[in-house]
Amino acid sequence: MKAKAFDKKFDAGEEIVGDLDLSKAKRPNREQKRVNVDFPVWMVESLDREARHLGVTRQSIIKVWIAERLEKIASNN
Repeated sequence: MKAKAFDKKFDAGEEIVGDLDLSKAKRPNREQKRVNVDFPVWMVESLDREARHLGVTRQSIIKVWIAERLEKIASNN
């Protein structure tokens, strides 16, 4: 399909997903990179308590809290 025909179909509100090759689609900035961080024992214990309380993993709570802080920083700039 030519780009002009695709754009016309999209602009008309028609379904276009079937016209796309999603096999190689990627979401930008979603790649993972492993990092190692050393925390004091008291901090790990506190993280684990809060993670249990929320019903999530330690890794999840760390990711959420860091993401929240980074979003806050970004919104202040």
